[in-house]
Amino acid sequence: MTLVYDIAGVRERFNLKHSDEKLAVTVLSGGPGGERDVSLDSGRCVAEALLARGHDVQVEDIAPDQLGALAREVDCVFVALHGQFGEDGDVQSILERRKLAYCGSGPGACALAMNKAAAKARFVEGNIPTARYAVANSGNIREAMAAWNLPVVVKPVAGGSSLSCYLVDDATQFRPAIETVIEEHGSCLIERYVPGLEIAIGVLGDQALPAIEIRTSRRFYDYQAKYVDDTTEYRFDIDLPDALLQSLGEMSVQAHNLLGCRDFSRVDWRVDNNTMQAFVLEVNVIPGMTSHSLLPKAAARVGIEMPEMCQMLVEMAIRRKFSA
Repeated sequence: MTLVYDIAGVRERFNLKHSDEKLAVTVLSGGPGGERDVSLDSGRCVAEALLARGHDVQVEDIAPDQLGALAREVDCVFVALHGQFGEDGDVQSILERRKLAYCGSGPGACALAMNKAAAKARFVEGNIPTARYAVANSGNIREAMAAWNLPVVVKPVAGGSSLSCYLVDDATQFRPAIETVIEEHGSCLIERYVPGLEIAIGVLGDQALPAIEIRTSRRFYDYQAKYVDDTTEYRFDIDLPDALLQSLGEMSVQAHNLLGCRDFSRVDWRVDNNTMQAFVLEVNVIPGMTSHSLLPKAAARVGIEMPEMCQMLVEMAIRRKFSA
């Protein structure tokens, strides 16, 4: 399927001028969570892209008790914080209180997307197919484990980069995996494993970018496959019907909107290779911006290189502040 991305249409709807004006931008990266290393890499890549556009860019490592970076007078803050403090709405709430323009979704959408169970409930309400799931905590492990056919995926309710994520196909490992995640994160999500294709679709502005199929030699698309393993394949030539790929794009924008997201996101899917049915996994409100990351790859596929994409996101944030 050939996807035509309407860059001019996005610029018109978001009142973007494609200005060459030099802007002061602070890029937030690092943070206190388990995705710190990835976030530092994302921040570096974003900063390089904005520097290539001629902007005055400063990269800051930020944490809840380390907010000095926000004292700098800037035109925009680019949040490249993954996971805790970055994607859960905390730093966005601080930016809102300080009335700073910033890229990406607001606090409410971030908190909702970060809570995989709450997001799945919203998908069900919006008739977007998602795999069966249950939430386990220290008080209901037995009930949450009831009536499952293996394999299943066990992972934190709030987390990213597939950290503390387990694909369980051995009944003796089911409860230990749950207990490990609960001990580390307080609760966990049990989700039916969908055999088949791993598909990611970026949303930029209000449009879906080309779908990417992810192929890994590992058991599943884990942290190593995402950020370390150079044998992981990212394919735009996907063996799925054009109608299904079109539907995935449309449902990705719908999922993005259902959660209240804005500017950009990445929507992750599994497509059952027997039934050809698609199931949404989650929406990532601050997708990776590294050399391995999918949103920059998809944007480049339609002619939007990293500097142009970051420019668009900064302009969206600034226009939003002045139109409020």
